[in-house]
Amino acid sequence: MGAGLRPGPLGPGTVHVCLDMQRLLAPGGPWPAPWAPRILPAVAALAGRAPGRTIFTRFIPPRDAAAAPGRWRAFYRKWHAVTGEAIDPRQLDLVPDLSGFAPPTVIVDIGCYSAFGAPHLLSTLAALHADTLVFSGTEADVRVLARVFAAVDHGLRAIVARDARCARPPTPVTTRC
Repeated sequence: MGAGLRPGPLGPGTVHVCLDMQRLLAPGGPWPAPWAPRILPAVAALAGRAPGRTIFTRFIPPRDAAAAPGRWRAFYRKWHAVTGEAIDPRQLDLVPDLSGFAPPTVIVDIGCYSAFGAPHLLSTLAALHADTLVFSGTEADVRVLARVFAAVDHGLRAIVARDARCARPPTPVTTRC
């Protein structure tokens, strides 16, 4: 491992990015991650350490299946209940235990796997002089992974807070020959 890749202490350029801790994915929501309450205290602790250096992302689904790109159209035909025309807009809000942090935290709305698809995120990170991102939050590992890879692609150090992240268990893949 090169000297520049050794883990080190978090510096003043560290920003906490909390992924999709919103009612949509909370118990009782249309896409529940029932273990999300288990990590909520750790997420709140991270946000509380530096609320002005915390960004909450919110996943915002397309208005309808036809507005989704490519293969996502079939996905949203199946999940019509979570499209913009069908969902209760309150489902897109942060979970109540985190909503009190905004403001001063920043909320960035995204509609794709990577939060870096939202131009507002890059400008917010630039304004905060970010060089390190600490990720927390909920949802599928692939979304967390997409955001971590995108952070690295943008030259940022990426850290995943294990005690402040949950995901659905992997779906077994069955191959038939």
